[in-house]
Amino acid sequence: MSGTGPFSLVGKLAVVSGGTRGIGLAIARGLGHAGAEVVLIGRDRAKAEESTASLMGEGLAVSFLLADVTREEDCRKVAEALTQRARPLNILVNNAGTNDRRPPENYSMEDWHFLIDANLTSVFALTRALKPLMSGGGKIINIGSMTSIFGASFSAPYGAAKGGVVQLTKALASAWARENIQVNAILPGWIETELTLRGRTATPDLHEKVMARTPAGRWGQPGDIAGAAVFLASPASDFITGAALPVDGGYSAQA
Repeated sequence: MSGTGPFSLVGKLAVVSGGTRGIGLAIARGLGHAGAEVVLIGRDRAKAEESTASLMGEGLAVSFLLADVTREEDCRKVAEALTQRARPLNILVNNAGTNDRRPPENYSMEDWHFLIDANLTSVFALTRALKPLMSGGGKIINIGSMTSIFGASFSAPYGAAKGGVVQLTKALASAWARENIQVNAILPGWIETELTLRGRTATPDLHEKVMARTPAGRWGQPGDIAGAAVFLASPASDFITGAALPVDGGYSAQA
């Protein structure tokens, strides 16, 4: 692990919400192997302890904080805990979120508010709480979705939230560029996670449709998102802000 070079994160402190499983865990692993000290944020203590132990077993500097990032009070507590470290926060990855696939008319208003809060409000709440810790600059990476580009008949609230994540990314990038804070989004395509595996069970022809549309000829793996996150967290991306980067095996490039 080198301490120099445009992709090095040695000496950096990173926070990854939803970092205890799936894409978040893969991103945390990628940031850690690039040299960052990583703090995982999650709600499940058992899963947080398991994931932290796994990453520490790889020789990475990792810890966790329990929090529900849809709650302003929890986000404030995360900020207070990080303040005790007496060092700036360099990287924030807003990855926490969830989905629930069904026709639009089958969502209740409670379902709508839950999914908007989980996927969009959480991004704003945690970012607002932690931005003051980014003294001297930093990197904020928001995990969006390809549903911010394409309409999905089975994910209306999720798509609306993820579209909001992209617009929030652009707004924050514009607001904070002069403070040397770059804000970008990653738009994962069809990635094999617990969420998408449930979707494949609920939608029997989903696998065939994804394979037919994806030039790379495979589903993505959580680790495929990690490289993009390391790039956007590193000095190599210092002149990139307000961007939404698809990581989808070419899905969005094909007509």
